[in-house]
Amino acid sequence: MPGTPRRAAGRRLQLPLLCLIFQGATAILFAIFVRYNRETDAALWHGGNHSSANNEFYFRYPSFQDVHAMVFVGFGFLMVFLHRYGFSSVGFTFLLAAFALQWSTLVQGFLHSSHSSHIHVGVQSMVNADFCAGALLISLGAILGKTGPAQLLLMALLEVVLFGANEFVLLHLLGVRDAGGSMTIHAFGAYFGLVLSRVLYRPRLEKSKHRQSSTYHSDLFAMIGTIFLWIFWPSFNSAPTSLGDTQHRTALNTYYSLAASTLSTFALSALVGGGGRLNMVHIQNAALAGGVVVGTSGEMMLTPFGALAAGFLAGTVSTLGYKFFTPILESKFKVQDTCGVHNLHGMPGILGALLGVLVTALATHEAYGDGAPAEAALPGLSPGLPVL
Repeated sequence: MPGTPRRAAGRRLQLPLLCLIFQGATAILFAIFVRYNRETDAALWHGGNHSSANNEFYFRYPSFQDVHAMVFVGFGFLMVFLHRYGFSSVGFTFLLAAFALQWSTLVQGFLHSSHSSHIHVGVQSMVNADFCAGALLISLGAILGKTGPAQLLLMALLEVVLFGANEFVLLHLLGVRDAGGSMTIHAFGAYFGLVLSRVLYRPRLEKSKHRQSSTYHSDLFAMIGTIFLWIFWPSFNSAPTSLGDTQHRTALNTYYSLAASTLSTFALSALVGGGGRLNMVHIQNAALAGGVVVGTSGEMMLTPFGALAAGFLAGTVSTLGYKFFTPILESKFKVQDTCGVHNLHGMPGILGALLGVLVTALATHEAYGDGAPAEAALPGLSPGLPVL
């Protein structure tokens, strides 16, 4: 047909045109609105006679490096277990995250800079932008293989705006504490992706399920992503928290929760697997659920035992979800969750939110003591009374 070559040429031009348009528009908006913050601007910093050792960069950049590695290496390689979509996993992760960190800087800046005509950026802005990119990549896991890069860029354009609005309402208007993003990153990213998966559902997609299989080498590469995420998750949860005991406590709680979720995942995978064999999909994903479940409560006085219990529960729920709930999600609700984000991010994210409510309700002045850090972690803390 005469129109076919033109349509094919149009499809080939979609991605380069979108990349150029989005990058050009973003650059223009940066030129108009984005400026260095006080800790980054040379004149402002030196004019205040500050010591270079006190610059926020030295306290926040190590955590940012870990979060950055999680976003660009961990999430990308985690999805490589689908041997037919190995390049898509790593390549599309690279593309979407690179766009999202720019677009989210603008969206979050506009929402949080209502009293200023400019958006002021620094190292914490980089952390926040990477968090938004993380939510976007979680959504990608639900629809991987169902759409192309041009459509994914359009998804990113919309999701970043919704992520910013959701985060602003929860964290700033309602005052919810969610440093590690159990609600704002994991649950939001998972259920946004699942909704898209339902919208994109086509009966003929069931015939291509063989493409979702893994091989020995693809599973091996996916384990690289798992290990990267597992190692750096304490930094992910603690990166935005207050310096001092709060950040220290968040990393410690995440550390123990991840360890417990790993053991529960191995145990449950062997129990529900045929012949007591381990399922690599369970190991690659459910072992990380411990990091998700303490995203909200990690900065609170969860206690080491509480972190272990939360991680064990999250690993159990996630593993059982892969075994039993994913098939139901597809057969009954027509949702094809390619990478199982509902089991790794959705359900543990909801558990994390509920755990945060529980730990907050049990909080007392005696447990947190006096001072600004306690007020920052739990606003409204009253002596001897639980915070409801």
